[in-house]
Amino acid sequence: MLPEVSAPRRPNTPGLRRFLDLQRQRDWMQGKTILRDADERSESLELRLKYVARFEKLLRRPQAQEVLETLRRYGRDCIPIPRRTERHYWSVSCLPSTPGKALVRVNASWMELFSLYADGEGIRALFLVHLSDCTTDRSRDQGQVDDAFLERCVKTPEDVGYFFPRGADIFGIRVRGFSSIGKFLATRRALRAIRAFNLTHMNRGRNAYQASHCYSLADHILSGPAR
Repeated sequence: MLPEVSAPRRPNTPGLRRFLDLQRQRDWMQGKTILRDADERSESLELRLKYVARFEKLLRRPQAQEVLETLRRYGRDCIPIPRRTERHYWSVSCLPSTPGKALVRVNASWMELFSLYADGEGIRALFLVHLSDCTTDRSRDQGQVDDAFLERCVKTPEDVGYFFPRGADIFGIRVRGFSSIGKFLATRRALRAIRAFNLTHMNRGRNAYQASHCYSLADHILSGPAR
């Protein structure tokens, strides 16, 4: 275990540009490159111990394995250099006390990125993306949502829904069921939209939710080899 350290700093360079220039970020967003992450992680032992009981409670839920497998995939495919940016630029909360009764939630800056909820004994997901990535004409017009695209991203049309959160160019997508969530994450356009939104908020600066980071959940997000 490494001692807790701050992320490396480059003076006057905000967000992920401390680690990745904008071209490399765009290439990753478009699936043109695989980013090389750090081999090891920094860690706060005090914070790890703080959320062990919540994590053990989650493991007793019937949805636990689907949650962990989905988080592992999300971390691999949707968060740039997750080891290097862990907690300081993104975090994951376990059974957060905020409204909605999420099982887990991934945040960056001041923004929720992704949440998983119980749906019977299965799960449902909430993805936040830019509205302009999900309209037929790339506009922010709520009347131009590309419903056909969204329905192609899931197993059955009934598995997807959406809403319009407050804020400029924000779009909430609800996906029901483990299989449909997996298909959504595997769809190139959907994955590009997720990555674009995550980059936007990770580039806004340090994560405001560092104190709620659950290292036990992050172990599963980061369980694959560094790339």
